[in-house]
Amino acid sequence: MSMFCYQCEQTAQGKGCTVRGVCGKVPEVAGLLDLLLYAAKDISRYAHRARQLGAADRAVDLFVLEALFTTVTNVNFDPPAIQKKIQAGAKIKAKAVALYAQAAAKAGKTPEKLSCPVSWWENADDLDGLLAQAARIGVPTRLDKLGPDVTGLQELITYGLKGAAAYADHAQVLGVADDAVYAGFHELLDYLTTAPADAAELTARALKVGELNLKVMELLDRANTAAYGQPEPTKVRVTPVQGKCIAVSGHDLKDLAMLLEQTAGKGINVYTHGEMLPCHGYPALKKHKHLVGNYGGAWQDQQKEFDAFPGAILMTTNCIQKPREGYQGRIFTTGLVAFPDVTHIPAGANGKKDFTPVIEAALAAPGFPADEPEQSITVGFGHNAVMSVAGAVIDAVKAGKIRHFFLIGGCDGAKSGRNYYTDFARQVPRDCVILTLACGKFRFNKLPFGEVAGIPRLLDIGQCNDAYSAIQIAVALSKAFGCGVNDLPLSLVLSWYEQKAVAILLTLLHLGIRNIRLGPSLPAFVSPAVLKVLVDNFHLAPITTPAEDLKAILG
Repeated sequence: MSMFCYQCEQTAQGKGCTVRGVCGKVPEVAGLLDLLLYAAKDISRYAHRARQLGAADRAVDLFVLEALFTTVTNVNFDPPAIQKKIQAGAKIKAKAVALYAQAAAKAGKTPEKLSCPVSWWENADDLDGLLAQAARIGVPTRLDKLGPDVTGLQELITYGLKGAAAYADHAQVLGVADDAVYAGFHELLDYLTTAPADAAELTARALKVGELNLKVMELLDRANTAAYGQPEPTKVRVTPVQGKCIAVSGHDLKDLAMLLEQTAGKGINVYTHGEMLPCHGYPALKKHKHLVGNYGGAWQDQQKEFDAFPGAILMTTNCIQKPREGYQGRIFTTGLVAFPDVTHIPAGANGKKDFTPVIEAALAAPGFPADEPEQSITVGFGHNAVMSVAGAVIDAVKAGKIRHFFLIGGCDGAKSGRNYYTDFARQVPRDCVILTLACGKFRFNKLPFGEVAGIPRLLDIGQCNDAYSAIQIAVALSKAFGCGVNDLPLSLVLSWYEQKAVAILLTLLHLGIRNIRLGPSLPAFVSPAVLKVLVDNFHLAPITTPAEDLKAILG
């Protein structure tokens, strides 16, 4: 069985994975994920039309959201789990079809007859049948029919929607949602099933994804801060302390909060890992004294780091890699993330999760035998914290003490070329400030950058979704200086890996932000013709060398 996937930065030879995913997914998984994505598009056709007639169903909305999130890179590698979602999708499709029919009848209209090339919802218990259907609807089919330009733009829209869905799911888990957001997902997915082969229109729709994602990131920011408080500058220990331990990786704050509550008083120290590092800045999370620090770095180093970690590991969202034998029995998944032969912690009917298996594994493991020499870094520079000292920052810029701001961040990965970001950060002049976010910061966040004009030269804004904070900071500064964002002494130097980075990039382009430098390599799904459009319209540029890029930016 073959496959084709080029949705992540590390895709084989920069063209596409055809035998096995660089991420580790096998053709069977790739096919099922393609079909799950197809199901989300099919269902959205009915949900979109029903909404136009005033009818909506939250179960339909959530299925589409979770289906999109499940297909993000490094989320779900477990064929039975994915097939189960497709089976659930069959029931959801029936609900969506009935919803549309009832809404049409109520409005005195005749429902459209929507044809579908494959009957994915029929006999979803037949795995071989599902895989045969998946082979008929993958990217290669459209590449042959539409060519690389149109197909690439369709995938740009699709991948942006996947990233936005991940953020929207995190927000709805915390009880924050917006019906207009669900409507936006359905409308854009429906468009992908009916869109004409028009590159200009597809580009405009891609920017609509960016607009949608901006709203989604605002929802998630509101959800996180309402639940756990505004992030505040906080020192985080990055060396272990003696005792039993659990490392929590991924992105989901609620999972960490529930685990902290369930481990209280049990003699277990909890560490964040990867994108969970910013959690230490939230008042309601850092109040737990057994949240003792951060362990390790970015997701791509987890196999080595988890092998050496003497406790249990909980993966809350995407970022999982194939577990090594050394920690296979003490790693757990929850939420949408899944991997074969890894114990999954489900949510109950009320959304609560019982982390007893994780706790028991931590107590059975040896834990750290002694404290290591203490080292720390500072996190928690969200937009609220940064803007509280905006006056001093603006004065420092006007006085010539701060020359330029650099946002250096994004997704990290194992592919060569990412040392660029470490070297770039090292070479940033001392009269400049570095803003950073997402796991790309692990390339340089432990380096001694010192201060400028009384503030740290490195400001850790948070997770990838905290690009919203960076946007708010930029907008506030532009208002203070009475200029556009593109006229600020601010440059964006971004790394990308998966679909959440695509969503953020589309948001930045939607806002009209230009001169973004992107690397370490450009997306395989962006054809030369499409790249030319992005360069001409937004001055999007690939990274070169740190010295050359700094010279181009600073002169």
